[in-house]
Amino acid sequence: MVHILFCGSDRFHIERKGVVITINHHYGQPVKRKKGPAPKMLGNEVCSVCGDKASGFHYNVLSCEGCKGFFRRSVIKSAQYNCKNSGRCEMDMYMRRKCQQCRLRKCREAGMLEQCVLSEEQIRVKKMKKQHEDDTARSSAVVTPTPPQETVALEPQQQEMIEKLVAMQKQCNKRSFLDRPGVTPWPQSQDLLNREVRQQRFAHFTELAIMSVQEIVDFAKQLPGFLELTREDQIALLKTSTIEIMLLETSRRYNPAIDSITFLKDFSYNKEDFAKAGLQFEFINPIFEFSKGMNDLHLDEAEYALLIAINIFSADRPNVQDHDLVERLQQPYVDALRSYISIKRPNDHLMFPRMLMKLVSLRTLSSVHSEQVFALRLQDKKLPPLLSEIWDVNE
Repeated sequence: MVHILFCGSDRFHIERKGVVITINHHYGQPVKRKKGPAPKMLGNEVCSVCGDKASGFHYNVLSCEGCKGFFRRSVIKSAQYNCKNSGRCEMDMYMRRKCQQCRLRKCREAGMLEQCVLSEEQIRVKKMKKQHEDDTARSSAVVTPTPPQETVALEPQQQEMIEKLVAMQKQCNKRSFLDRPGVTPWPQSQDLLNREVRQQRFAHFTELAIMSVQEIVDFAKQLPGFLELTREDQIALLKTSTIEIMLLETSRRYNPAIDSITFLKDFSYNKEDFAKAGLQFEFINPIFEFSKGMNDLHLDEAEYALLIAINIFSADRPNVQDHDLVERLQQPYVDALRSYISIKRPNDHLMFPRMLMKLVSLRTLSSVHSEQVFALRLQDKKLPPLLSEIWDVNE
């Protein structure tokens, strides 16, 4: 069977028995490409576009890095170029810098395919998928499933610790709920072009974010040992972990039935609501993807509280001075989480490393999007000194 794939006004592809033939209407020069991996390079190949040294097969054609990048930028930007020589330039290493129109024409003549060029979103999704696969591979390599062991009870001090953590979180959440009436209302107007409406949505999200940071700071200050640290180490730990904990709390509030995130019990937002508040989908989509992944683990309040405590006491944060003390403070929470999981999920021996790998994924996610998270702040809002330093507000 023959498949004809239409690819623009000046060429099409014909696929038959695993061979793709590209035919340029204007130039009538077919370029054959067999399916499967590209042939092995010998080291002396030249670019099919400009004659420079080729670096590999890019977008279906043997080419150099320069022409590869040029073609990708041209496709993504849908660039239109003009030739001063009526499109008759002979392309070589010199002329490729002089005439972009003829260079793009030569790329297409050589057989470069637009559909092989990934968009920025596709590249981001591909990187996240690879990161997830790498994380899974590492956890599988490091942790070997062990036979089921006899169920053991939590030690009394571990049970007491977990109960206190859950109670502390509920207390912090309750305080935020009491402050709920002071949040700028979400506008009822659907006018996306109205500046005042956009500012009102942005202020709404900003104030929710600041309340979330306040919750995190209040929770951290109640953790045993946290106030024993120097103020500099307190700031260093919270400065980086705050974004990650905000993302953890967001995933905790994810509702898969409506694909939305709920704050303060009855403020629910989908992706479009986040976008209306001024956030970009490059930032929104990974948050929802992470939230869905966390939701699949079905964690309870105790597991979330322990994960947050472990996250806060991370000695490898930038600018932390007393690493030994931070590690000692973290260890009881790690031990408690391991014991709690072994009791709650006796047959799932990979749950503990899987949960810790989620903290690794959080670092990747927060490092990519930290600037957009901290864009949600009010420069003219008076904040307590510690919160001001964490939130990085200049007063």
